[in-house]
Amino acid sequence: MDKSWMKKPRHTKEYVDGVNEFLKFACENCPTDSSICCPCRKCGLRMMFMPNMVFDHLISYGISQGYTIWHAHGERKGEASYHAIGAQNNNEQINEGSSGMTTMLHDVFPMFDPEIVEGTGPEIRVEVGEAGVQYENRQDSNERVNKFYNMLKDADEPLYEGCTKHTKFSAIVRLWNMKCLGGLSNNIFTELLEFVNELLPPGASLPKNTYEAKKYMNELGLGYEKILVCPNGCMLFWKDNENLETCVVCGASKWKRKESMDESSKKGKRSPAKILRWFPLKPRLQRLFMSSKTSSQMKWHAIGRTNDGVLRHPADGLAWKTFDSQHDEFASDPRNVRLGLSADGFNPFGNMSISYSTWPVMLVPYNLPPWMCMKRSTFMLSLLIPGPSSPSMNIDVYLEPLISELKELWEIGAPTYDVCSRETFTMRAALMWTINDFPAYGDLSGWSTKGRLACPCCMGNTRSRWLKHGKKFSYMGHRRFLPINHKWRMMARTFDGTREIDPPPTMPTPDEILEQLDDERCNDRTNRKRNRVVGSTTVKEHSWKKRSIFFSLPYWKDNLLRHNLDVMHIEKNVVDNIVGTLLNIVTKSKDGIQARLDLQEMGLRPQLHPVITAANKTYLPPAIFTMSNKEKEDLLKVIKNVKVPDGYSSNVSRCVKLEHRTIVGMKSHDSHILMQQLLPIALRGSLPKKVIEPLIELSGFFREICSKTMRLEDLDRLESRIPYILCQLEMIFPPSFFTVMVHLVIHLVAECKLGGPVHYRWMYPVERYLHRLKFHVRNKAAPEGSIAEGYLLEELLTFCSRYLESAQTVFNRPSRNPDDSKGKVLDVRLDFTAWTQAHRYILFNSDDFTPFRM
Repeated sequence: MDKSWMKKPRHTKEYVDGVNEFLKFACENCPTDSSICCPCRKCGLRMMFMPNMVFDHLISYGISQGYTIWHAHGERKGEASYHAIGAQNNNEQINEGSSGMTTMLHDVFPMFDPEIVEGTGPEIRVEVGEAGVQYENRQDSNERVNKFYNMLKDADEPLYEGCTKHTKFSAIVRLWNMKCLGGLSNNIFTELLEFVNELLPPGASLPKNTYEAKKYMNELGLGYEKILVCPNGCMLFWKDNENLETCVVCGASKWKRKESMDESSKKGKRSPAKILRWFPLKPRLQRLFMSSKTSSQMKWHAIGRTNDGVLRHPADGLAWKTFDSQHDEFASDPRNVRLGLSADGFNPFGNMSISYSTWPVMLVPYNLPPWMCMKRSTFMLSLLIPGPSSPSMNIDVYLEPLISELKELWEIGAPTYDVCSRETFTMRAALMWTINDFPAYGDLSGWSTKGRLACPCCMGNTRSRWLKHGKKFSYMGHRRFLPINHKWRMMARTFDGTREIDPPPTMPTPDEILEQLDDERCNDRTNRKRNRVVGSTTVKEHSWKKRSIFFSLPYWKDNLLRHNLDVMHIEKNVVDNIVGTLLNIVTKSKDGIQARLDLQEMGLRPQLHPVITAANKTYLPPAIFTMSNKEKEDLLKVIKNVKVPDGYSSNVSRCVKLEHRTIVGMKSHDSHILMQQLLPIALRGSLPKKVIEPLIELSGFFREICSKTMRLEDLDRLESRIPYILCQLEMIFPPSFFTVMVHLVIHLVAECKLGGPVHYRWMYPVERYLHRLKFHVRNKAAPEGSIAEGYLLEELLTFCSRYLESAQTVFNRPSRNPDDSKGKVLDVRLDFTAWTQAHRYILFNSDDFTPFRM
């Protein structure tokens, strides 16, 4: 039999006629059973189907090139086996063009997969777009059919005659992967395409420039929508208000006003005053299930997680489990998606002298396993809020499209094809919580994070005190968290001059929160904090500035953890307070003339009150934490001389200025390493034991809550210990030391119990992703447009990279320090000091030695 048709493109008449001849041969030589083995590239003789289904598979996926002796369909076997012939003909295959790229195209265009449309009729196909999976007539999708078959043709045919490695499609994907992975500019990429086209033989062609390549790749993308916004952020010109010309709130026009033109001469296209870019969530979630590379991972939280009581994932936390018990119908299908939302502003220009703030709103699916969750490849940009100013409390206006989509995904769902189970199901999604820094916490939650009631966990029971000379609030009331009969509760003069008899504060119930939010004066900025009597019910004192749009989600009020405290920023602020106060750094020290005057005003610690000398100068007596210049230098030399493995942290020593005895320019991760690893060593011998012990304990506290795995008994121990640590610090440092960020440390353990490990809920990966978005700004006249276009192409490339097995991608790029490195190995003999330091490090960082640390 002539089998040359097997190497023909699948859209040709020769290939289709060959498939018909093959099926006729198979039906004549196989047993009378109604199904036959499918030899397509996807099934590989592993599946049995009806002949008409095998025909669809061979047209869609192509026949396995190595299957030249049809032994599974009755042909007499020769001396060479199927696998041997496959290896022999391996050089004739087009590797990526015939396998990975073809599989990717069928994942992008699932409406042409015969398994999806089985049973829907010969004239029906499934359309998967931004509105979800829709069934439509084949004649209505000619344009999309043409796109699919054109790309399928490019993925089938060699790049040029005799090429055995690449097709046109795989070559474009590989080149675009190089551009994004190497950070090539558009001009350089255009020059590269021109040069490659010059090298190719006649008959072969690639896009001539970046524009053509981008246009080609965009056929696989998901796109975004532009929504006009009131220039003052009052409303969206969207849905019913789309045709309005002016804002119904402030009366501002949605168009830019050109002052150089009078009203009679205004012609042509008008420019919008402000544009919100919305990236629909539904198609992006659907693609996770339609992709053969990610579909199975979307059920990991239910079928792949080890359920042994150890907190390794948000699914192990109490908030997730309570949500499942309250919404058992949603929890019954593990494919339903749990999401986290993060919003933060950044300067897209990288120039701090320019005041500009762009706010991306991102989503992360928590169904994924730890090695995929919170990675750049799984972040989904949902909204791009334009600058130049922060949306502040008006952020709810910009969130309307996302919240509307989340409500639809909860109440109705979206029909989605699951390539893993080969069935269409109704996908639903729920928002679990938000991730943001403390100022954004207030904007998203509606609770004011400034002033007397700044703590969003203590809420109306926040314990604060106004410092007359420091001009700020101090949050010192941590004795409430001690046992009710603890002796420190009665030691008034040692702390803030009062006795503590109150129990720990409790969070209001959802009904109490809604009652506070129903206060008609909730948005009155001149009178936010008050008591109000409604009938026989007293509305407790609160600091709500608005009713957050998240409460329009049906399940939001019952979530145990709605907004996360960011451990990254809390730890950074605590480190700044400690280092600034110990080294007496100007503008960062919490101990100065104002702090001492506040102590004098409160009648506390008379030995530290300012003294007026005979020369009419103010003398501040040294405190127990005051360090001499020699002690400061010794502490800084330890940090200056520290050497860490490559990739462990940045060069912290660059921040140390020995001549000025100070530390400047520390980033968040520098503070993270300093707090958890370096500070306990550097402080030894520099200060009295009374000061060092609580600081070292605080360091160990942060190190434990930042662990990737946690046990409930360890969290109970930390929760009972942190009040003692903070109370010890209250005995040492002045009231000005206890900002609201220091106070928030008391609530971190409770959030770990609810949400699981903190690395799923902190800002480190988000901040790194913001830096990546800043990289996309090529046109500084339109930063948001540059970010949107750059994100779409990177999102597409991330999807394509999962199918590139022989190229270096973001998924298989080797690490900077590979584990199998064969570099030079040295036999080093440690001196006594180095041996002692290594011994101490093992004792403090290995769980095996925990019982011996006394």
